[in-house]
Amino acid sequence: MEKTETLPPSVHSGEGIKIVRACTINQPAGALFQFWRQFENLPRIMHNLVSVTQTSALESHWVARRSRQKTIEWDAVIINERPGALIAWQTREGSEVAHAGSVRFERAPGNQGTEVTIAFEYSPSMPELAKLAPKLFGKKPGQQIEADLLRFKALMETGEIPTIEGQSAGANQHTEEK
Repeated sequence: MEKTETLPPSVHSGEGIKIVRACTINQPAGALFQFWRQFENLPRIMHNLVSVTQTSALESHWVARRSRQKTIEWDAVIINERPGALIAWQTREGSEVAHAGSVRFERAPGNQGTEVTIAFEYSPSMPELAKLAPKLFGKKPGQQIEADLLRFKALMETGEIPTIEGQSAGANQHTEEK
């Protein structure tokens, strides 16, 4: 069942900055799609995401960290969906952030799991997003999305996300000469 909705574009053609990242996850596409489609799961894997609330079958409200004490919010709508294969969205007109994107789930070569590809486009002409983008997605375009994909891979393959938080750094080791 494919769901589509016609909306004015949140990022006009040729005006946006596009980021595409992919990784192979050793799980079936259907299981990965199901996890992702429950948008409330996404703060578990997306470092700067505070919460996602599903407001209707196709709409959701997103809250992300802008800084340690500030957040930014937007509303998104699914514009295309193919269960087990694709979720595409864009922000609602009037949202604090204008962007559009998709996540695809395709069989990996050699039937070795699923290739998960995230394509994300935002408008650099929006001053708020231009300042926010490096905080949401890392200093280099795609850096944060890549890290989020790796957390998704770890969670889906092992059931947990490895972390070094809470571990001591230890003292510098050096030997004394006698």
